[in-house]
Amino acid sequence: MKELQALLFDVDGTLAETERDAHRVAFNETFAEYKLDWNWSIKLYGKLLAVTGGKERMKFFLDKYRPGYKQLNDAHDFIIELHKNKTKRYNNMLRDNPLVLRPGVRRLLEEARNEGVRLGIATTTTPENVTSLLEHSLAPDAVSWFEVIAAGSMAKAKKPAPDIYNYALQQMNLQADQCIAIEDSQNGIRSAQAAGIPTLITVSNYTRNEDFSGAMLVLDNLGEPNQPLTVLKGDVGDATYVNINLLKNCLNR
Repeated sequence: MKELQALLFDVDGTLAETERDAHRVAFNETFAEYKLDWNWSIKLYGKLLAVTGGKERMKFFLDKYRPGYKQLNDAHDFIIELHKNKTKRYNNMLRDNPLVLRPGVRRLLEEARNEGVRLGIATTTTPENVTSLLEHSLAPDAVSWFEVIAAGSMAKAKKPAPDIYNYALQQMNLQADQCIAIEDSQNGIRSAQAAGIPTLITVSNYTRNEDFSGAMLVLDNLGEPNQPLTVLKGDVGDATYVNINLLKNCLNR
């Protein structure tokens, strides 16, 4: 029998719906400040999310949608400058208008802590973005709830590569089958599965129609006692929300 030791959480789209009305807005405000004729619509941004990492996303955008764009400064350095500006805007946004966590996130995190299940973060976003979301949307001391925050450039290759999950496992001295990853995207599940970690999916605004083959469960959200989850794939029995007991059972099916 496998013993559940830890939960490893993705951030964007998993803890909160950050992409459409936070990250995307911060990108567009940055582009406007630099007087660039780039504007990422809701639909276009959904396509750009196929690429993980903000700097990588901007480079992909230029290559695919602005192939003739000429920038006087070095393109690599310019993208780094834009990304720093965007990150500052995003963090200010979370400070001034904290995002609401997705249903069940706070409850499950608190239950895990109470039951001695360890917590980690595995994400492609920058560490500053993680800290801002945790401190302003969860609790002022929420960073300390997690043994490791594996984020951004801590891994050589970003999702869907397994590097960030392998890094988290190494830092926590855990085996893959002692953990469950909680993700919202195809890139996320590909990353976790490549590291050998069983994965639960809670679909987000942009990811509902993605391929989640191999997921132990695909849900609309983690659910609350007064806000039942909807199962899109898998079996939760008579459970109406995700708790530690359900996750332990899933791990041992």
